[in-house]
Amino acid sequence: MRKPRPDYKRPRHPRSPHREDGAKPRRTDALRVAGLAAVSALFQQAPERVERLFFLPDMGRAVGRFCQALGRAHKPYRQVDADELGRIAGTAMHGGVVALAKPRPVIPFDPAEAASWAPTVPLLVVLDGIGNPHNLGAIARTAAFLGIDRLVISDDPGQAGPSDAAYRVAEGGLEFVQIFRATALPSILQQLKPAYLVVGTALGRGRKPEALPRAAIALVLGNEERGLSTQTLHACDEIVTIPGSGWVQSLNVAATAAILMHALRAR
Repeated sequence: MRKPRPDYKRPRHPRSPHREDGAKPRRTDALRVAGLAAVSALFQQAPERVERLFFLPDMGRAVGRFCQALGRAHKPYRQVDADELGRIAGTAMHGGVVALAKPRPVIPFDPAEAASWAPTVPLLVVLDGIGNPHNLGAIARTAAFLGIDRLVISDDPGQAGPSDAAYRVAEGGLEFVQIFRATALPSILQQLKPAYLVVGTALGRGRKPEALPRAAIALVLGNEERGLSTQTLHACDEIVTIPGSGWVQSLNVAATAAILMHALRAR
């Protein structure tokens, strides 16, 4: 056994099979899930996806059960200071705890299968080029709050997908909402008919939510700057608009999504 160097200092905390001291904090294929709500949802829904856990000293009591679960699975966890946790999380907005986890897979969207969902999934939310991961996370959080358990995202090059930022903003919602990815969205929307009434969103040119026919609806929300593409608009059966005061031109897409999801789900 190699003897310790003369300048060797014993670690402040003894090593154990369940602690991670000196290991690399980031794997290139790992998702960084930050914040107690998001980490709690991850352990609730899919603890097997968690690879490592890092937390601030004052979070020890809150994350104790997570450490126990990782210990039983022989996976590492470590208490760190704020600077190190910020480096691990990639942001100062980490909420005191960060889990490194295997990403939840994004499932290819099959319109034929989705058409059979209509009786039990009367509101299907479709995102066409939503580019800001914060908006994706906020929409997923609202969907989870309302019990909407699936979101469809387009294959637009600018479309945001599940990411560290989206998971942080979703506050655990992305553990309850499955993401599907659709290719050639206008064609996909045509294939959803007649099982779903395809409803697009646009400023000042559509019907109020309460005026829409009572039917299973595929609600399509467009890019933050450009809105829906021309091809997607042509694939829609109806256009819906949220009436406002006129003081500002429009709402953030996540706010639009929240209002429409609540209004249409209530029907």
